[in-house]
Amino acid sequence: MDIKRLAKIAMSVTLALTIATTSVSCHRNGGSGKGRREYIKSTRDKKGKKDKQQGSDLSGIKIEKGDNRKLYEAAERWLGTPYRYGGHSHDGTDCSGMVMEMYKEVYGVDLERNSAEQFNKNCHKIGKDKLREGDLVFFATGKNRDRINHVGIYLKDRYFVHASSSRGVIISSLEEEYWERHYVASGRVKGR
Repeated sequence: MDIKRLAKIAMSVTLALTIATTSVSCHRNGGSGKGRREYIKSTRDKKGKKDKQQGSDLSGIKIEKGDNRKLYEAAERWLGTPYRYGGHSHDGTDCSGMVMEMYKEVYGVDLERNSAEQFNKNCHKIGKDKLREGDLVFFATGKNRDRINHVGIYLKDRYFVHASSSRGVIISSLEEEYWERHYVASGRVKGR
């Protein structure tokens, strides 16, 4: 088993434990009971290829009828990708590179390469309370709290997928103190 695969497994286990301990609410989706709830489980066959099965997924987010399965499957493929400034592939990516590639794959839409430009040129500003699957969430994590320098794709139940400079591609909650403190805006991609 190679180091990269071991690191990816360790990150996935850590991510699952983090989400399980930080938010039980996504598992208690009271809902109306309409639609079939299922999870997507990421496993690997004997040759190391990813295989999708029903079961418990690593992110702990319930996929329901009406959810954009293609978005969640793309997010799952990106999970564990290491951070690399200027990158936009599964070998290494930064936040805007991952968002750009996922958007092209899932929605067939080309986005700008930079997080600030994605907000300014590709999005209509929306309220945090109006977020829905596929919207973008923007943050200012640098010294200038007004300058957007981080972006992620909103999934559901306050979760978003993004490329963390310290942990690679992960799923985080907007309710985590760090992300609440650095949140700047939400945007809906024009024409979507």
